[in-house]
Amino acid sequence: MTQSRLMSLVEAIANVIVGYGVAVSTQILIFPMFGLHTTLAQNLKIGVIFTIVSIARSFALRRVFEAIRVRSDN
Repeated sequence: MTQSRLMSLVEAIANVIVGYGVAVSTQILIFPMFGLHTTLAQNLKIGVIFTIVSIARSFALRRVFEAIRVRSDN
């Protein structure tokens, strides 16, 4: 069974939204434990940065593994 391009897009968008929510929620809970006190606006901005880094990381790893797959097929 394969996944359609549309469903791949839906999955990717859902992943980003959930990841952003998890990042912000974690920051709100964990930062004070380390003496870091940030506003909600600051947490939302930090969450955006973490989300961008996560997307870049996922893309890079996906490309590396695709290159490995292509190389092993030859």
